[in-house]
Amino acid sequence: MNQPFNQQRRTFFNAAALGIAATQLGLASGIANAAGMGTSANAAGISAGTNTFTDIRQIRSGLLNVGYVDMGPANGYPIVLFHGWPYDIHAFIDVAPILASAGYRVIIPHLRGYGTTTFLSADTPRNGQQASFTADAVDFLDALKIDKAVVAGFDWGARIATTLAALWPQRFTGLVSVSGYLIGSQEVNRKPLSPKAELQWWYQYYFATPRGELGYRENTHAFARLIWELASPQWKFDDATFARSARSLDNPDHVAISITNYRWRLGLAPSEPRYESLERRLAQFPTVSVPTITMEGDANGAPHPDPSAYAKKFTGRYEHRNLDGGIGHNLPQEAPRAFAQAVLDVARQV
Repeated sequence: MNQPFNQQRRTFFNAAALGIAATQLGLASGIANAAGMGTSANAAGISAGTNTFTDIRQIRSGLLNVGYVDMGPANGYPIVLFHGWPYDIHAFIDVAPILASAGYRVIIPHLRGYGTTTFLSADTPRNGQQASFTADAVDFLDALKIDKAVVAGFDWGARIATTLAALWPQRFTGLVSVSGYLIGSQEVNRKPLSPKAELQWWYQYYFATPRGELGYRENTHAFARLIWELASPQWKFDDATFARSARSLDNPDHVAISITNYRWRLGLAPSEPRYESLERRLAQFPTVSVPTITMEGDANGAPHPDPSAYAKKFTGRYEHRNLDGGIGHNLPQEAPRAFAQAVLDVARQV
């Protein structure tokens, strides 16, 4: 039976965590500096688009050389944040300093096909199927020698975080997932949706065609910006904010990863044999038993399930939080304090 987080405990942590962050960082004026950046955040806690993560580390893990951010105390309990498509690690530019200031080690990897993450071999298929990202995440944390962590994300990153928490609850001890339970399978994806729901997936069908692949390759930045605008219709991001993340999409493998991700969902791209056993486990739609908070913004223009459709998939301590105020699909970047607070609330249950 789902058990909500204790409200008084959460209220205390809300005040305590934000108080720590305000004291150590100066939330209204110093988030950027704490992250190794130069420009202060505005009153809403959202920093200028000219701020950036400057210390990108690299580590060889599995099939990849992964680029990642690692901030906060080295001995802090790890929190791993996963971004989505077509975004990048800067979706957490204002979240990471809050978590680090509260004593956590914050790790944010570029997914395969993004930023400075590259394949070790030219012969490795540029595959974007669901399980490939799960396997990458496990390999990455193995390489960092991290045995336990809280995981969180949105969009593709929410799916990655949920797969980890569902399959290895002894290792991934807490979860924050924007739009909830996003684990999928090719079998379920064969079933048609309502016409209105199918319309929201227009780009998935576009990517199923050679024209769509060429169109995304030739217009990657323009296409990504359109997705940002449609998915977050009330988010007034500026050119610098978009450009900061768009640079990550110049990764030479980005288009291939994106195209195969959506084609795989429709059964138009095969699974790699190396991921078959993992996909079979995910196709059973495992429940999540670790402490979990799911989140949704009131202005999410991207396809997303209703919270009532997935609540029963979370069998441990669980809470869903709706955010108002025009918050769209990129919730961590649009509402960083609320996202960070959810992560803190889950992490303190570990």
